[in-house]
Amino acid sequence: MRNETVATLGGRRVVLMDSISLIGPQDAGTLIVCGSHGGLISGAFASLYPPRLVLFNDAGGGKNGAGRASLSMLDERGIAAATIGHDSARIGDALDAWEEGVISETGNTARLLGLRPGQAVKEAITRAAGV
Repeated sequence: MRNETVATLGGRRVVLMDSISLIGPQDAGTLIVCGSHGGLISGAFASLYPPRLVLFNDAGGGKNGAGRASLSMLDERGIAAATIGHDSARIGDALDAWEEGVISETGNTARLLGLRPGQAVKEAITRAAGV
């Protein structure tokens, strides 16, 4: 399972994680692109070691928006989060999300960093890094 730093932007590591369950203390303040869907459990994992930004797969939205459910929860905790369209990147594949992903929805905190739907993941990460 992928869990690797692929770049450093604005002094922050860009970390690709196939599963957000791999997050650890060393990931606090990083920019995370993960393959997990953006459900509440994924948001709880991200909250353990708050990154500057975390991008999840939207998993097609899921029943009652379950694939995006963590966005508002993370906003309440001051953590920027957004989802990547499942039609642009494979679920569970952070490398595909990094190389091909397109933002599908953003939380309010992520919008303040300059993220918006339709943006390529690499562009979104660069904006969040402040470079």
